[in-house]
Amino acid sequence: MNRREFSVGVAGALAMTAVGLPGSVFAQAKAPQEGIEYTTLNHRAPVDAPPGKVEVIEFFWYACPHCNAFEPRFEPWANTQPADVVVKRVPVAFRDDFVPLQRLYYTLEALGKVNELHGKVFHAIHVDREPLDREDRILAWAGKQGLDPAKVKDLYNSFSVSAKARRATQLQNDYKVEGVPAIGVGGRFYTDGTLAGSMDRTLQVTEYLIGLVRKNP
Repeated sequence: MNRREFSVGVAGALAMTAVGLPGSVFAQAKAPQEGIEYTTLNHRAPVDAPPGKVEVIEFFWYACPHCNAFEPRFEPWANTQPADVVVKRVPVAFRDDFVPLQRLYYTLEALGKVNELHGKVFHAIHVDREPLDREDRILAWAGKQGLDPAKVKDLYNSFSVSAKARRATQLQNDYKVEGVPAIGVGGRFYTDGTLAGSMDRTLQVTEYLIGLVRKNP
């Protein structure tokens, strides 16, 4: 979903995630082409991964139907990456009204609840049609998940969550993210479903880019 297509429905999301080349075929196929299936950043973006590790970032927005459709593919892929690959999620904020959901992600992270509740946020928005676009609605939803609304409110408005949200937006700009879901690799490379042709293919391109960073840290 690019910056101009936030009204696209779930049908479009499913089309974006059409099955790409299987991994065994990709291994024999032509290598992804720079400028077509991925881009190289003019200036390296900051990375948090330690030396010897390759940082992979999924840029997403909870209210994006494409991200909702991609999550069942991305999570198992992320969980099976080798030890030298550090996978992280970064919520985008293309506009000010994205910020509440951006803050929600970092609030869940501060509570240690991302693994438990990340998928439930997508479900609340895309299945239950529950708008989580304001602080009061987020706090009400958090209470239904068994969280202490007062603690959630304090974290949601804390300096640390605010700082992480600002840094996320800066990182989104450093990678020149044009739409979500998108993938950044090693502070150097960017790809998404539009470039790669499908989100499954995007994961295959990502694996290729991980290999490039390994060869030339």
